[in-house]
Order: sequence, then structure tokens, then C-alpha cells
Amino acid sequence: MKDEGLKPPLIAIIGPTAVGKTELSLQLAERFNGEIISSDSRLFYRGMDIGTAKPSQEEMARVPHHLIDVADPDETWSLGKFQKAASEIIEDIVKRRKLPFLVGGTGQYFRSVTEGWLPPEVKADERLRGELEKLREEKGAEWLHAKLAFLDTDAAEKIDYRNVRRTIRALEVILTTGKKFSSQRKKGASLYNLLTIGLKRPRPELYERVDLRIEKMFEEGLLDEVQSLLDAGYAPDLPSMTALGYHECVAVLNGEMPQDEAITQMKRITRIFVRRQANWFKDDDAGILWFEAGDAEIFIQIEEKIRNWLHKTGF
Repeated sequence: MKDEGLKPPLIAIIGPTAVGKTELSLQLAERFNGEIISSDSRLFYRGMDIGTAKPSQEEMARVPHHLIDVADPDETWSLGKFQKAASEIIEDIVKRRKLPFLVGGTGQYFRSVTEGWLPPEVKADERLRGELEKLREEKGAEWLHAKLAFLDTDAAEKIDYRNVRRTIRALEVILTTGKKFSSQRKKGASLYNLLTIGLKRPRPELYERVDLRIEKMFEEGLLDEVQSLLDAGYAPDLPSMTALGYHECVAVLNGEMPQDEAITQMKRITRIFVRRQANWFKDDDAGILWFEAGDAEIFIQIEEKIRNWLHKTGF
């Protein structure tokens, strides 16, 4: 960089699931001597490949990838742990004169890095957490999430009900402080000179891509993948196993749901997930440069934007 006092550069590629982030990020990282940091919380876990649409070994061989396969399914990767690891990796990439690309569709993980989030300063209350977990066991994750929605609509809109750990944390903060969880997350100073590229598609086209991806997952052996996880001793109620589709696959393997119904359910919940992602990445967000995925000229357009931005940053 021309001036060591400048903030380090960071390019983020965001957008809903199945929009086409993986291939675009690979092409751009190859073109600009970059490395990819995944901000998709589903990709942390080893052995969970098909159901998370994890980049293939061939794709990851094209450019260096980070924060993929960093934990076993029974390990917990908190938002704070991710934030710290991502920041250290970005710093290392820039020191080596390469360009970091933060890629993924998990909104809170993306924002935690790019906006320097400071989490609510509320210590864990194991007694309260135990009571909330007992309620989840008795009445279900959806009931618990509904209670969060009643207390804090904004928080509930951005937390999937299957993410029980995060739902419980939000309720813990609310019940401990008497304030909304969504109002207590503070932004710190951004550490980066950030360029955010957003990919979008018309919703019907995106849903069609989602449906085809899910059908392909089953063709490629998703049920076998889930069975392997169960055989390895990983419990179906682990936080990692709340990734989209794994619950439905467990039901199929247990004889509780036919495969066709599981596929239909996966398509439905993934569409809900797509809509929830839109709460994090809004079309009118002035900080996001939006491009229509599938446009024949998209790569040329984005490449030009990046070159102009790099010239201004002096990197």
C-alpha cells in the first residue's frame, strides 16, 4: 500500500444462497491474486459437505480458502470466535501482499467483521440457559423462537428458529438486561477499506436454482453423508446439525419421513432462509454494489469496479 496508515483492503461478496457467489469469488480471486475467507457458518464443520454446498476440493485448489473445515460437528464456533479468526486471517493475507475476499451469505458473520461488532456485555447465565433449553425440549424450537419474536421482532427476523443456541443467547440477553437484543449490538470502528459486491437474481429464478441444488444434493448422497455423521456419534440435535436439511435427512433415516417429503420440506425452508438473508442484504443498501448474476457482462463490470477501487486505495 502507498500509505501504511491506510486501512487494509477487503472485498466482500455477498448474496442469497444459490445465487452464484462461489464461482464469481473464485474467478475474482484468481484474477486479483486473492484468497477467500468464508463467512458462511455452515462451512466450518468437517464431514458436512454436500448439505452445505461446500466448495469442492477442485474449487478450493484453485485459490487458498480459509475457515472451511475448521471444526468437528460437535465443536462450537461462536460469532466472536469467527470474528477474531477472520480478522487475523485478513491481516495475514494483506501482509503477504495478497487481496482478501470475504465470501458468504451468513449476514451476522459478515457484518461482525466488516462493521467491527462489539457483542453485548452480558455474561453467560447457565441457570437461565438451562431453563430456556428445557423449554425448547418441552415445547420446541419454533415456540422458543416465537417468544423471541414477541420480545424483539428485529432479532427474530435475523435468527433462524433452528439456530437454538443463538435464539437462547438473544433471550438470555433480553431477560438479563430488560432491553432488546437487537439494540445492544454495537458497531465498533471498521478496520477495513471495504468494497462490498452483492449478487442477486429474480426471486423465481433463485428459487428454481435452490430447488435444483437440493435435488442434486440427494443425488450426490446427502442421506449417506448424514448417516455417516450419525454413525460417527454426532447427535442430531447438535447446533451444527441445524444446518438446512440435516434435520429432514435424520427424519428420513429414522423412517419418520419419506424422502420426497424431505426434499419438499428442504425447498420450503431454504426459501424462508433466502427471505431471511434479504433482511441482512437489502437492495437499497448504499454500501453494496449490486449486480445481476447471470448477466453476460457481469465479470467485466465487477473487474473494472475492483481495478478502479484498488487504484484509489493504493493497494
